[in-house]
Amino acid sequence: MPPIALASSLDPIQPSRIREIADVAFGMEGVFKLHFGESNMPTPPYIKAAAVQALDQNFTFYSENQGLPGLRTAIAQKYAELHQVTLDPATEIIVTASGVQALNVTIRCTLNPGDEALILTPNWPNGTEIVRLYGATPKEVPFVTQGAAFTIDFAALEAALTPKTKLLLYTSPSNPLGWVATVEEQRQLLDFCRRHQLWLLADEVYERIYFNGPVAPSILRQCTRDDAVIAVQSFSKSYCMTGWRLGWAVARRDLIKKATPLNEFIISHAPTFIQKAGEVALQQGEDDVAARAELFQERMMFCYHALSAVKAITVPKPEGAFYLFPRIDGVEDSFAFALKLLKTTKVSVAPGVAFGVGGENSIRICCASDLAILEPAMDRLCRFIEAG
Repeated sequence: MPPIALASSLDPIQPSRIREIADVAFGMEGVFKLHFGESNMPTPPYIKAAAVQALDQNFTFYSENQGLPGLRTAIAQKYAELHQVTLDPATEIIVTASGVQALNVTIRCTLNPGDEALILTPNWPNGTEIVRLYGATPKEVPFVTQGAAFTIDFAALEAALTPKTKLLLYTSPSNPLGWVATVEEQRQLLDFCRRHQLWLLADEVYERIYFNGPVAPSILRQCTRDDAVIAVQSFSKSYCMTGWRLGWAVARRDLIKKATPLNEFIISHAPTFIQKAGEVALQQGEDDVAARAELFQERMMFCYHALSAVKAITVPKPEGAFYLFPRIDGVEDSFAFALKLLKTTKVSVAPGVAFGVGGENSIRICCASDLAILEPAMDRLCRFIEAG
């Protein structure tokens, strides 16, 4: 008797090629792991202490699907402080169990099966696959380069539109490019979505890791509270909380109202004691966030200069996040390159092909680890490339 089949609707979902490299690296000793988007800094002690205190205070029960009111209030206060944006924590913010879950629930609220979503690429692959997960079709629109800088191809966005298009997704600061949308580009994206009646979803997870100020421009400063705009955020990068899985989304009231009961069927709510730790992170973490952003920039610049000295490498200078996305002459299969690099040198990077259209000839390097890791890793990587 043939086995009972699995759901064929999941066949289009592509496994993460970053994870594919990571799974090989997990089985090896002594690897310099630059494939994931995280530093090797532990979560700050005051955040860990807040979680322990929350456990001692018995924050171990269910919370509201939308998240604890105290955390939502702290998020709203942070937007007022950083962006001079006034949000209603009761109706415009939802707490999620990670930034990727915020993407998941907001994309589900905006797309029906058969719809299409425009995605600026190269881009973190999870957004693309979540679109597929819900039976919609991602249409990747690659950035274009002006000199060494990336810019949005608005003509290509117009050409990619169909009657089925319902959503435009972009990330700023960009994972993997380090590109940051200017205020004028944000206004153009907002105007484009208004004219074509699309949802505009901005992944702003890296906004605090910005090299031209304390915070990258947010789309929320350009739109009204009645615009079809979503901003997704996470505690993972700015607060060194990757393993905690805590994030949020800001959106129009009707989307938050729809997303809140969806949380019940996905995760119920983020863990309650972790929500309390997130509240403390927002209230006490400002000095640490600024210091880490400066440190990440120093580490990124070290790697940038090391790679720029190799003739076969073209590497744009990032404006934010903590990645480099160098293009390597002669590399036509970035996954094969990354796998050979790992097995030969024990340096693990993410293949550019994982990030969609426009990424194939490149690799992504996470520059967030300390120099004790980055210095030998860059030496091995550069020697590997120079050896052909």
